[in-house]
Amino acid sequence: MKRVIVDFKKLNQSILELLVAKFPDGYGDEHVITFKNQHNETIEAVEVRTEDTIYLVKISKRLADTMEAFDDDNDDDMGADVDNTPMDDMEDMDD
Repeated sequence: MKRVIVDFKKLNQSILELLVAKFPDGYGDEHVITFKNQHNETIEAVEVRTEDTIYLVKISKRLADTMEAFDDDNDDDMGADVDNTPMDDMEDMDD
């Protein structure tokens, strides 16, 4: 199984969806994993898994805010059509 450490600033939508699904009410101290990185810095992260990958997402106050905003946006979008246009193509859509 592949293991990946991800900073919340680099979260893609699928990892963010996993986080919100696993921690719909936010994460608590019991969910936090603490470890030292290669620079001997203490890192705190929460874990989410897919079939082939374990993601350790570094936590901060901004991660909690991002998760909450994402969850609120998804609640607003329930039942609405979703635009699945890739971001690269959106710059051409000024109409």
